[in-house]
Amino acid sequence: MQADAANAEARAINWLIRQRDPLFDDWDGFADWLAEDPEHNAIYDAVANLDRDLDALPATSKPSVVIVPEAPRRPSRRAWFGGAMAAALVGAISLSSLGLLGNDSRIETLAGEHRTIALADGSKIEINGASVIEIDKDRPRFARLESGEAMFHVVHRDSDPFVVETGDARIVDLGTAFNVVRRDRQTSVAVSEGIVLYNHDRDKVRLVAGKGIEARDGDRQPPVVQDVDVASIGGWRSGLLVYNGTPLAVVAEDLKRTAGMQVSIAPEASDLSFRGALIIDKNRNRTIADLAALSGTTAQRQGDGWILTR
Repeated sequence: MQADAANAEARAINWLIRQRDPLFDDWDGFADWLAEDPEHNAIYDAVANLDRDLDALPATSKPSVVIVPEAPRRPSRRAWFGGAMAAALVGAISLSSLGLLGNDSRIETLAGEHRTIALADGSKIEINGASVIEIDKDRPRFARLESGEAMFHVVHRDSDPFVVETGDARIVDLGTAFNVVRRDRQTSVAVSEGIVLYNHDRDKVRLVAGKGIEARDGDRQPPVVQDVDVASIGGWRSGLLVYNGTPLAVVAEDLKRTAGMQVSIAPEASDLSFRGALIIDKNRNRTIADLAALSGTTAQRQGDGWILTR
């Protein structure tokens, strides 16, 4: 129930931000969202009232962490406008007043939901759907990715490195932007800018821009460094997923996390892999059709989702 309330508050903020755009025309969608639950009206009114009262808040009420709820998006004027207004709106309201976190050290996203955390040091964490991240107000240069996916944009400090923990691994930044995925006792790291050190006290793996690793918990040998297309790193933020021989089950997991899509793989297709690029289209049927065509499978409707068969 707490996650439902948090999601409703995030959606209310998103509607308020979008309605400030002169090009906004999704009034039918807004009305449908209000009609989904009687609580939506009350939540939206509360957020709108807080927005109107922003000028009355003291300038010192800025929190050390800012949560910017986002929907999966493509780069556009509207997305830029919404992101800028979200930072201004949420930055002036304390997190506890909106109840977005409950426990303000633990951030959980729903499948298909994207959020951005702006940290006090200027660093930023973009969180994909179905993910859990923990931060520590007493350790502002630290984050732990329990599960899911996040893109880290870190402000470098020689004397105070930023540390990301996930599973049994520690990732230390040397001034960089990098994407981390945590799934089923496995960690993936890909660097788009700068340098990171993976398990510097054990594996001593150094990753520069355009490099990545796939590591499993308990591996005795350091993970092998691989080439990664820099342009595809963190592509989930703009609705682009790129693969090079990835099992279909992993692709299905990514689609659920990034777009909230339910995709199952039939047993006879479980050994197939996927190579290519997927665009998260507003019409999800197009995305599934592309996946089926490029993977040599057939997509069939199954409840609220799809199943891929050989």
